[in-house]
Amino acid sequence: MTPPPGVPARTQVAVLGAGPAGLVLAALLAREGVDCVVLELRSRSHVESRVRAGALEPGTVALLRELGVGERLDATAMVSHQFELRIDGERHVLPVTELSGQPMYVYGQQEVVADLVAHRLAAGHPLLFEAEALAVEGIAGAAPTVRYRYEGVERTLTADVVVGADGFHGVGRRTVAAARVFTRDYPIAWLGLLVDAPPSGRDVVYAFSRSGLGMHSMRSPTLTRLYLQVPATDTFADWPEDRIWAQLHTRLSAEGWSLTEGPVLERAIAPLRAYVSDTMRAGRLFLAGDAAHIVPPTGAKGLNLAVRDVRVLAPALVALLRGDPALADAYTATCLQHVWWAMSFSCGMARLLHASGDPFEDSLRAAELRGLATREPGRRMLAEDYCGVRP
Repeated sequence: MTPPPGVPARTQVAVLGAGPAGLVLAALLAREGVDCVVLELRSRSHVESRVRAGALEPGTVALLRELGVGERLDATAMVSHQFELRIDGERHVLPVTELSGQPMYVYGQQEVVADLVAHRLAAGHPLLFEAEALAVEGIAGAAPTVRYRYEGVERTLTADVVVGADGFHGVGRRTVAAARVFTRDYPIAWLGLLVDAPPSGRDVVYAFSRSGLGMHSMRSPTLTRLYLQVPATDTFADWPEDRIWAQLHTRLSAEGWSLTEGPVLERAIAPLRAYVSDTMRAGRLFLAGDAAHIVPPTGAKGLNLAVRDVRVLAPALVALLRGDPALADAYTATCLQHVWWAMSFSCGMARLLHASGDPFEDSLRAAELRGLATREPGRRMLAEDYCGVRP
């Protein structure tokens, strides 16, 4: 079947998914002169508006600037020099820039995606929205094929390499048969709100309380992101808005701080889970980002971890296409080092910050958090891991 206008029937690299992983990879490959087609299931308006992660590590920001997509980020991102841990109402400020030498940046994932989309389209590189990847075939050979549906018609795209950056539910992960997977399903979820109100302070706040975690973050100077720990079995029916606000006030309560309310623009309940595949490549199909691993959100690592993957993958693919397979052969092993580092930090924070309902266990967690927040080695470790400057 004839491909859509502007999309070739053959390319060097086919990328499934126009999230941060797929788009950053495509930009890195374009810089090296590698032809690439990006296929995205959703519409452009959808991927540029879905509010996800908002915390960017300095390494991620540096790469976006290097790729020429940092202008709007530099103009509008909120630079975060510290975050706050609250332990049963006690306030402990972690000066991350002072301790790690680097700040964090608050800039929504949807903004990162919008910048990358605009950059790619302005350069005239193929990017097809509302293209549903159906299957990846022939990955054991030299020219795998992606079958996809666009405008109701099934089409094919042949490539030298295919990259599944299409998330946990995408065809990429389903095609790679992992030797082993490591999973942890938590009995809790995060109830998240996007609120039309300025942040209640300049800092991200992680609050441990015996009622459960409460979290205050921001997406812009006028938008606040708030989270509550809830049982994984709960639904919105269990959480009318008045109960949500009451629990947010209770869990985030601290002397000298008050929570600003506002109209709720979005809300969602997301169960916490951890997932790692020990196989990120099968033949000529490579996985990146959520297709290969999912971390609990407590470490703010998801988007940043995806970017770490493609920083490894891009030079590996360039070398592979030029006849040197060494970096591609080492891709999984190389990535698993930063994946398990991020998993360790994120799962550790998940364990400490969420109430268990057991008074003894929760007292232990509070004591451990105080130790981390008040002793110099613990403070430095938290700051460095949070900013991603250790590995």
